Amino acid sequence: MNLSGSDSSKTSNFSETAKIILQALLIALAIRTFLFQPFVIPSGSMKNTLLVGDYLFVSKYSYGYSRYSFPFGLAPFSGRIWGSKPERGDIAVFKRSTDASTDYIKRVIGLPGDTIQMVDGILHINGEAVERERITDFIDQGPFGNVRHVPRYRETLPNGVSYDTLDMTPVGQLDNTRRHVVPDGHYFMMGDNRDVSHDSRVFSDFGVIPLANFIGRAEVLFFSIDKDTPAWQVWTWPWTVKWNRIGKVL
Repeated sequence: MNLSGSDSSKTSNFSETAKIILQALLIALAIRTFLFQPFVIPSGSMKNTLLVGDYLFVSKYSYGYSRYSFPFGLAPFSGRIWGSKPERGDIAVFKRSTDASTDYIKRVIGLPGDTIQMVDGILHINGEAVERERITDFIDQGPFGNVRHVPRYRETLPNGVSYDTLDMTPVGQLDNTRRHVVPDGHYFMMGDNRDVSHDSRVFSDFGVIPLANFIGRAEVLFFSIDKDTPAWQVWTWPWTVKWNRIGKVL
């Protein structure tokens, strides 16, 4: 019995399967590099806008492309090309100049040329206090299961963008800062959970972020699960997935 035809068919099928897998990987890489990249929230610095266990898509094209847009920082150019500049109130993913291995997500507060200062927990931009309104408390769960009522405020930036901020402690370490002037080509970033966010207010360490370090703008939540539950435990989804957060536009 001649089996050569059968071997040839198996080789051909394997080759076609390998091509399909390779094409799929290249398409996924192109989407991740140029269009959308998924991220998961690991900390509470952006509560209550973003919670630990939130999964979101970040648009890579919003701010154009730099070396931080590409895997391993392998870009065939320097600086940033295409796209537009971040706007006040955007939730952006970026890298710090002193820590290129870690992705950070904060809100754009200060634009180039702005003067930023915190006075008694109130944000001031260019010498003017930002509008802030006390709203219902945020219900948070402590590390031992205890329930905490955290003061929550609706903050409205000069361009009309509104969002919630949390005030965990009455007198936080960063509730009062010196005046920071944002240099040209840089942006002042802050977390919505003001008392637990390590951000541009820590000027000697974190500092302002160069435009070239931006990766993209947060757009939408596509999944959300309890912070202590791994996403791969699908059998827990009926009671651990936060269904009401899926599809939330940022």
